[in-house]
Amino acid sequence: MRYFLVDRITEWEAGRFMAGVKNVTMSEDFLEFHFPRFPVMPGALLLEALVQLGGWLEGAGSDFARWLLLERVRSVKYYGFAFPGDQVALRVEAAGEEDGLRLFKGTAAVGGERRVAVDFAGRVVELSRYEDPEERRSHFRILVRDTPFS
Repeated sequence: MRYFLVDRITEWEAGRFMAGVKNVTMSEDFLEFHFPRFPVMPGALLLEALVQLGGWLEGAGSDFARWLLLERVRSVKYYGFAFPGDQVALRVEAAGEEDGLRLFKGTAAVGGERRVAVDFAGRVVELSRYEDPEERRSHFRILVRDTPFS
């Protein structure tokens, strides 16, 4: 994965929801060109952060046997920008299944103000076909601060 867009998982309940944060820093390489002299986190990456959080929800709920791959964005609305220095609060909720896909609703907000609202669907896959489940499990422990250095 090129970008890990979830910096911390703050709460979760298997099969129901997950919340986390993305800290936008001035050193993010995508800010160099988006946009010169007006750096903002691209809306597509805010969407990707929510999809990644959906992956973490599926992974953690299955002891990292499964993961979620984005298949369809049903609707997405952008309400504003995320700037360097912002902490973006992320939340995804499981919203059922349809046509063999898992459905989710997600929001990204800064300071309590919504930046993105999305409904998306993903295909649940066997994680070991794409990545090492133990590496994902280890990364998850860092994200939830379940480590010796927390």
